[in-house]
Formats: sequence, structure tokens, C-alpha cells
Amino acid sequence: MDKTSSIGTLKGIGVKTEQLFQNLGVYTIGDILLHYPKDYDRMPTITPLAELPLLLETPGKTSGSTQVEETSVPHQTERTVTAAVAARIDKAPYVRAGRKMQITSLALQEQNVKADLVWFRMPYLKSTLKTGEWFIFLGKVTRKGNAFHMEQPQIFTPEKYQSMQNCLWPCYALTAGLGKNKLSQTIRQALESLDLSVDYLPEEIRERHGLAEYNYAIENIHFPENETALEQARRRLIFDEFFQFILSAGLQKGQMEEVINDFTFLPLEEPGHWAQQVMENLPYELTKAQKRTLLEIRRDLRGQKVMQRLVQGDVGSGKTIIAFLAMLDAAQAGYQSALMAPTEVLAMQHYQNFTEMCEAYGLHIPVVLLTGSLTVKEKRRAYERMQLYSNAMIVGTHALIQERAVYDNLALVVTDEQHRFGVKQRESLFLKGSQPHVLVMSATPIPRTLAIILYGDLDISVIDEVPAKRLPVKSCVVGKKARNTSYDFLRKEIAKGHQAYVICPLVEDSEGLEAENVTDYAELLKQEVPPEIIVECLHGKMKSGRKNLIMEQFARNEIQILVSTTVIEVGVNVPNATVMMIEDAQRFGLAQLHQLRGRVGRGMAQSYCIMINTSDSEKAKKRLEILNRSNDGFFIAAEDLKLRGPGDFFGIRQSGLLEFRLGDIYQNADLLKQASEEAQLILEEDRRLESEAHQKIRDHIQYCLNSQAELVNL
Repeated sequence: MDKTSSIGTLKGIGVKTEQLFQNLGVYTIGDILLHYPKDYDRMPTITPLAELPLLLETPGKTSGSTQVEETSVPHQTERTVTAAVAARIDKAPYVRAGRKMQITSLALQEQNVKADLVWFRMPYLKSTLKTGEWFIFLGKVTRKGNAFHMEQPQIFTPEKYQSMQNCLWPCYALTAGLGKNKLSQTIRQALESLDLSVDYLPEEIRERHGLAEYNYAIENIHFPENETALEQARRRLIFDEFFQFILSAGLQKGQMEEVINDFTFLPLEEPGHWAQQVMENLPYELTKAQKRTLLEIRRDLRGQKVMQRLVQGDVGSGKTIIAFLAMLDAAQAGYQSALMAPTEVLAMQHYQNFTEMCEAYGLHIPVVLLTGSLTVKEKRRAYERMQLYSNAMIVGTHALIQERAVYDNLALVVTDEQHRFGVKQRESLFLKGSQPHVLVMSATPIPRTLAIILYGDLDISVIDEVPAKRLPVKSCVVGKKARNTSYDFLRKEIAKGHQAYVICPLVEDSEGLEAENVTDYAELLKQEVPPEIIVECLHGKMKSGRKNLIMEQFARNEIQILVSTTVIEVGVNVPNATVMMIEDAQRFGLAQLHQLRGRVGRGMAQSYCIMINTSDSEKAKKRLEILNRSNDGFFIAAEDLKLRGPGDFFGIRQSGLLEFRLGDIYQNADLLKQASEEAQLILEEDRRLESEAHQKIRDHIQYCLNSQAELVNL
């Protein structure tokens, strides 16, 4: 039994349970070890029953690790807190027969405070919970008015509970039918079944950077002995993620260079007049940064080597028009170009924009759309046009790199939102042509020093200006009491003919219920607005056809309020949308909030971003206030890093950017630099990791590349 063995080889994992693990992306024993906890529970401070009303009195009040939870949906009256309630049993529990099970009930009272506790299918508790004895009841306490209720709480003696209060208990992402106890048991069994004593990372590297051994790290990330052990485990595994990423990228860069060297490279000729014609007739003038970036791209296209360039630009800085102009140069030179977008919605949007611009400026250039949701007939037609037109602009998603997608004369490849595509996908699209130039674009604000590490195989251009005529989005941070006022504002903007987004986060304990969360909010919001205002929801679990239809309807103003998760974060352009309202804004990283804010402010009307902060934390207020002070994504990312600090492990991650399991390139920038230095030293010594000294590293990297639970999309 080794890392590659099926998860089904472990004891107690049948066919049905194996399928549940596969729903989490866990296929092998190695995969389950990479299914790291998303957080850790600390046992709450013991609360006497008589003090329970105080615990639920103030939203956000904490006691130990006890956190009062208040849902963001309108009109929700229930209040819930996870608590450890100490109480003496004065009246024996009773068992009654329900329709399908036995229900054990216990009534507790101390002074004027009463609580009702229930357990299902546990009649034996009647003999366990003895009158006159003290117990600790751990679970969620729900308050409705003056009534307190606990369902299925765990039961401890005071002595047992006190002995557990310093422990850290892992919390995992789950799926319906697979509970945390089963998951924890499986991870423990996996740890016992594998020999992890042989560390792939050389001892000298571990010593240089004070890193724990791998077997210690993997055990303590799941079941930490204490806070110090957890910190050491995280530090080692984050280093591993960065180290493996840099090495893998370096290996594939070397392979790609070999492929490039095999080509007979022909530079594009001097830029033609088509792009100049478009620039002279645009309703706006390109910024200096856009002109500088276009000049750098054109210089590469005419140079003596294949272009490999990253264009970084903040939201709204105008990267897409630069890509279009570069593709025009390729078309006029008689070559094809391809733009790969991360979502079908964005691909369709680019296709429509490119088609409209070609028609508006009298350019007879075929624009071809190729996505996975096209019908068989539509795909066949797209393939035919790709073969027929040697200077076509081809726009699509991952379908562009499928085997059936054959290009006639591909000279320029553009990938939009670079962080959504790995090196392997870039290489796949590159190999579709004979010598294509590669242009990658990203709206994620990465400091240049980190960008050089992450994209070491690319030259970097930065568009650090936004068009002068674009009105800055007005932002405000408000508390939950201002929610109704925010709804009034939405109604007023829609009455002017505009539209709005409302973003819901993924609530921590319902990661598998994204669709229900957004759907419920949309239904409740419909009650807050007049019936003529159409409210619809959008989330990542929808089929692509349904998502495309909703976005098309929103773009045509057939939907006025779109309630969505962050699925709309990437590149959607609806100029008529003027309001971005973000619920529980404190749950998001500032860079992600800035990306979301960039979805509005794309038309001529003034736009607004309303961030609802449901936390009483001063730190949360300070973080969100940064967005009020600046629209500069690079400044926001830097300030966010300063506030978060190196010890802030959980709660806020910069979503969408090279989504490592544990690492964060901002927060763990020091480890990223250390890992990069070590990886580069190894690659300089042994470019293909072929020496015996690097065999363990090569094998480990190969396993990670082949694993269905990859650390990052390499």
C-alpha cells in the first residue's frame, strides 16, 4: 500500500463511501493526506446555563472560541452560538417514540434560564444522564425569543472536558453523506498505513530554513499537538507547495524551450494599418500605459524569438483592447490568433465584442467561437472555419486545446486571467501552432518581485493607469443594520434603468451548500423589491448552459438584480450595472473585494460598491476601510498584507490567485522567496532533475503532477 493506492483499499471504505471521497477530489491514499483542514476548533470556554442569555446578547461577542453566528439573509430571527454549557440535572430525561425514531429529551433550568436538549436514536442516555450530576453539553445553542434549544449536543463530564480544552480539532470540507468523524478516522488510518519517514526534501534545505520533517508536518497539520506544532507543520507544507510549484514550472519551462528551439521561427512583419485605424476611431484615447504595453508587444512580435509576455493590469485598466489590437496585427500579417478565456460567459463576451468591433471598423476578419457547450453542429462549423480562414481570430475556453481543435496558421496565443490556467494548458495551446507568440493577461495585483518568481518564464508589462474618463467607483462599508437602507438604494438605482449585483459568500459550515445559500437569499430578496424587478441567482454548481443564459439575460437587462457567488469575479462586463453589494464583506480578501468592485463602473454612469460588514472586529473594520481610501489594486494588496500579519492563518484568502492549499503568496511571501531560491539552485545544477541526488525530488514532483488532488493547477 502506497500513496497511489486507491482510497478504497483502506478498511471500512466501500464503493459508496469511495464515491463520496471522490466527490471531494480524493481518489488515493495520498490524496486524503492532502485534504488539509480548513480550520481548527478550540473547545469553547465553559458557560454556566444561567449566563447563556449574555452569550447570545451581543452579535460577534466571543467567549474563548465561542462565536455568535448571525446569518446575512433578511428577516432571519434565530440566533445561534456554539457553546459548552455547564448544567446540573435536576429532572431525569425522558424518551418518547417519534414517527421513525426514539427521541430523548432533557429539560434544564438554572435560576430563570431554561433550555431544552434533544437527541435522536440515543435512548441509552436516560441511564447515562443521572439526576444530581453535572455535565458539559457541547453544541449549537439556538435562541428563539427567550427559549434556548440544543440538538444532538456532545456530552462530557467536567473533568473530561477540562482535559480537552487545550486541544485543536480539525475541521474539514465535507460532502453530504460523509461526516467529520469518518473523515478523521480515514486520515488516521492513512497516516498509519504509509511510511512517511523518508523525506524527499534534502536535510540541508530543511536546516537552512528551519523546516520540520515531512512526517511530522503531515501528522500535525491534521492532528496538531499544540499551536506551535501546527505553525511548524504549516510552515513546512507551505514551503513544499511553493518549492514544488517553482520546480514544476521550471521543468516545464525547460521542456517548452526545447520545443520552441525545434521550430523555424518567423517574426511578424511591421504592424499594419488596421490596428492604427481602430485606435484613431476609438471613442477614447489609449492611456500612456496601454500605448507602452502595446509597443512592447509589437517589439516582441517583430523580434528574433518567440514572445512570452505577461500583461498585468488592474481591473478596468483596458487589457482586452490591447489583446484585440495585437490580434489585429497578427490577422493583417495573414496569421491566426487565439484567445482562451477561463469561463464560457467571458469567452462569449469577448467573441461578441471582437465581432462588433470588426464590423464597426470595417475589418473583414472572421471571428470564431469555440466552447464546450456548443452543439455538435456548431463545433463542426467552428472547426471548418478554423481550417478555412488563415487569419481568423479564434475565441474560446479549454475547448481550444482539445484534440479536435486544429489550427491552420496560428501565430499568437492569448490567455485571459492567467492565474486560471496552468503551465501545462499554456503549453497545450502553444503546441497547436508552429511558432506562436504567447501573451498572458492577469488582473490580479501581484507585486513585481513576486510576479518575477511566479512567472519567471515571462517578460512582464504593467498597465498601471485606468482610462481618464472612467468614473471611480464610490465605495462604502456599512453594518448589517444598514441592509434595509441598502435595499432602498438598489431600488432607486434600478428605477433609473440600472442594474445591480449582490454577492453572497460561502458560509464556513456550508461549503457544499453554495447553491442553496444563494438561492435562499435571492428568494428572500424578491420579497424586498417590487415584483417588476427581476431577481435571479447564479452560482458555480449550475450547468454552463444555465449560467450562460442567466448572464446573457443580465447583459440585456432582462434581469435587474443578480445574486451570485464570486463566480462573476472573472471579467464579466455589464456596463449598465452600477451597484455591487457584497454581503459579509469581511469574509473576503481585499484583493478579491477589489476584483468584485471592478465589475461595476464600466459604463458612463456613476457606480457604487456597498460592503456589508457583519463583524464587530476592529481589525475587520480597518481592513475594509482600505477599500474606501484607494482604487489601486497593488496598494490594496500591500496594505492587506501589512494588516493580516504572518500569524493570521485562516478566515481570509485571496481567492482565485494560484490557489495553493495552504500557501498565500502575499502572506507567505518570505517562504515563496526562500522556496524559489532553493528551486532555482537545483534547476541550475540539474535542469531536468536527472541526477541520482535529485531522484526523490523528481519522484515527488511527478507524483504531485499526476495526482488528481494536485497542490495547485500546474
